[in-house]
Amino acid sequence: MADECFRHPRLAALYDVLDTDRGDLVPYLRMAEGFGARRVLDIGCGTGVFALLLAGRGIEVVGVDTAGASLDVARGRPGADRVRWIEGDATSLPALRVDLATMTANVAQAITDRPSWQGTLRGAYEALRPGGHLVFETRDPARRAWEEWTREHTHRTADVPGVGTVESWCRLLDVSGPMVTFRWTYVFGADGEVLTSDSTLRFREREEVAADLVEQGYLVREVCGAPDREGREFVFVARRPGEDGR
Repeated sequence: MADECFRHPRLAALYDVLDTDRGDLVPYLRMAEGFGARRVLDIGCGTGVFALLLAGRGIEVVGVDTAGASLDVARGRPGADRVRWIEGDATSLPALRVDLATMTANVAQAITDRPSWQGTLRGAYEALRPGGHLVFETRDPARRAWEEWTREHTHRTADVPGVGTVESWCRLLDVSGPMVTFRWTYVFGADGEVLTSDSTLRFREREEVAADLVEQGYLVREVCGAPDREGREFVFVARRPGEDGR
């Protein structure tokens, strides 16, 4: 199930307003271009920012997400009719044959239990054409990013057109092995409503992710860093073997 910040209509409508810097998507656009991708599956597409960037370049896109409220935002954007939106996850996709599958931002880490993770990797594999690529990112556990998930580091007040002021901050709740749980709080100045959204992310080691990909039949082509967050994340580029097995 998606977190409250993606499922609640009032919070889903705020997501892109409060997270305006999407420079993290630029490398994915470049990889789509480099692979010559004409058909892309965007897993965990959320409010559709990346899917619509791809569609704007003439790429055929399928966006899938479990959060209906986020998809409602996506469907209301200009150009949304150029994307096929599916409410669900990668374990129950219709028959597809895409050149590239992506999981941007926190999508891979938000899939915390092993059966769902395996099912997601397998679903993406089955959606790819032979020789197609899967690309996603995950934070390096050694960098301990959660240590900065405090009110001191995250507190902000934004003036949102049509909404009013929104105060928000993050607080770390628990670290249990690879599982990190935190809470975002949102205070709406217009009516004083307070909404919270708890999230849990799984911090996987590089070797663990590589082994999971190989187990599902992928060839791990490259593991690199995120250009805008150098040394903080692993970006995995995996490939479904071609018909010749390579």
